[in-house]
Amino acid sequence: MLLYLHIPYCDSRCHYCSFNTYVDRFDTRPRYMQALMRQLERDLERYEVGAGQIETLFIGGGTPSTVTPELYAPLLERLRPYLAPGAECTTEANPNSASASWLRGMKELGINRLSFGVQSFDDDKLRRLGRAHNSRQAVEALERAAELGFERISLDLIYNCAGDTAELLERDLAQALKLGITHLSAYELTIENGTLFEKKPEARQKNEALARRFAAVIESSGLKQYEISNFGDPCRHNLGYWQLKDYIGLGAGAVGFLRDRRYYPPTSIDAYCADPLTERIEPLSEDEIKTERLFLGLRSLVGVAPELLNPAEKKRADLLCSESKFHFADGRYRNPDLFLADEIALYILD
Repeated sequence: MLLYLHIPYCDSRCHYCSFNTYVDRFDTRPRYMQALMRQLERDLERYEVGAGQIETLFIGGGTPSTVTPELYAPLLERLRPYLAPGAECTTEANPNSASASWLRGMKELGINRLSFGVQSFDDDKLRRLGRAHNSRQAVEALERAAELGFERISLDLIYNCAGDTAELLERDLAQALKLGITHLSAYELTIENGTLFEKKPEARQKNEALARRFAAVIESSGLKQYEISNFGDPCRHNLGYWQLKDYIGLGAGAVGFLRDRRYYPPTSIDAYCADPLTERIEPLSEDEIKTERLFLGLRSLVGVAPELLNPAEKKRADLLCSESKFHFADGRYRNPDLFLADEIALYILD
């Protein structure tokens, strides 16, 4: 069982961001955290969560570091009996708001893994992306986290922005490695509807060779690729998604999943605070769940069990194995070229 907690507040909106976030509703934070508690109480019952059954907690956003540890405390204390021994408890953070006091407070509440939204250590690139921090703040935030005793630290980098070169990306990677990270997420810039970049599509460059080279350089540094965008010490929470485990999704814009249904709370902060138990329910068919298992498994080292495939699909998978485009080991099919995950999934499904 996984638990995701969505914090929809941000200091500023990045030019590429399409997430459910707000830059002008900070006054609602106390009410919002109380609403999260109401939804949590309902979902603990709905998911029949027992003591020690939550394997991972992930606080994402938005920017979780815009909410004080004091506001998190009641929620995290309520969760404590349900967390498994050694549970992975992650929070995202932005360098400009992850102060020493915030980091210390979250660590005292049980957070044991950090994911920093750095995106680049190049100040010009950060400005073009609309980030609220600079490279110096990013370095200082990661150094503070290490000094406070966080042993599992991840950061995000974005590639294939207009003007990106192999040299720039490798400088970013070198700086990240100097800071002792254990995990790296490397995301290709995409142009999403409703973002500032929607009107500026030239902000993105298409360069598959650069993407593949960057992934190879990251791997050669010792951070092994285990999902199309992720390298290093695997994030157990994300692995749970790719295995299609049940997950509770708390907050405005979050998503929950239980067996064959998805649950969507309101995206509006006001609507969520007024009634966090309102939701849209999406039933999923067996075919839809199978398709998700295939796509998620092939974009990661989770792989796909042969029992998932019908005879015709299994025949196509075996053909790919005979051509060394697919591997079968330990009872699962795995895809050696994660950049081709979607194409392979579509071929198998035909």
